[in-house]
Amino acid sequence: MSVPQVYLEKIRSVYPGLALNTLDFNQDGMVNDVVVVNGEVVCRFGKHPWAAEALRQEARVLALIREHTAVRVPQFEHLEPEFVSYRFVPGVPLTRDLLLRLTPNNRRAVLGDLMTFLRQMHHIPRAATEAAGLQASDAFRTREDWLALLAQAEEHLFPLLMRHQRAWMLDHFAPILNDTLDLSPTPRLIHGDLGVYHVLFDPTAGRLAGVIDFGTAGLGDPATDLAVLLSNYGESLVREVLSVYPELTDSLDRARFWAGTLEVQWALVGLVHGDRALTLAHLGGARDVLPISSV
Repeated sequence: MSVPQVYLEKIRSVYPGLALNTLDFNQDGMVNDVVVVNGEVVCRFGKHPWAAEALRQEARVLALIREHTAVRVPQFEHLEPEFVSYRFVPGVPLTRDLLLRLTPNNRRAVLGDLMTFLRQMHHIPRAATEAAGLQASDAFRTREDWLALLAQAEEHLFPLLMRHQRAWMLDHFAPILNDTLDLSPTPRLIHGDLGVYHVLFDPTAGRLAGVIDFGTAGLGDPATDLAVLLSNYGESLVREVLSVYPELTDSLDRARFWAGTLEVQWALVGLVHGDRALTLAHLGGARDVLPISSV
């Protein structure tokens, strides 16, 4: 699909001297449309009225991230309601297959970079996040939210599932139903959406190149970020580098629970809202996550 004219006009107004030689238009995001110009400048356009506040929060988040971490992240050059631009962060998505093709030492180095980034981000002082006026991450969930998700799944998904799948889901949600899983961690600044397409690898240096798209970032449970890593890469790979961030081990059971709900959440979004593509959002993820309470 071609880039809408209104987007082109905005880009020209912000970058009047920039020749629009190549345009990579991406509409996959749920919050923003993205136009990458000449492989140099990323222009994001909000799809919804509430995107403006999301972009403002993201700007505040990125300012804190740059101050407290060593990993490259986007730096906004231009910010206005429903539009933001920044220089392209080069790299390729850090997929599980890519990691498994590296030597064990190189793999641990890359995952260690990522774990160090999480430790630095999660430990940004509360006084700093409060001074920045950060709100809760869109990924924040309460026990009531999880119970509502299960009720939705029983209504919309159970009629489509086989008996063993329904049994698995009820067993997975048992710690929520029984109120035995601690859901009251100290809120920290989290990314909230560490999909492989947001974690970039530098093939030349063999190290982490950067982390992008903080549109879901905000205050929340660090287990949320760990859960996405478990889903992306598998628990056996992630546990190789947990020593870099040992405190995160305390979040492992919550992360295992979160990881097990990801496909359920996306299946419901796709089914309830009629977008079949979203039901496939986690196709190709790892299947290497231990049950809750495993050693």
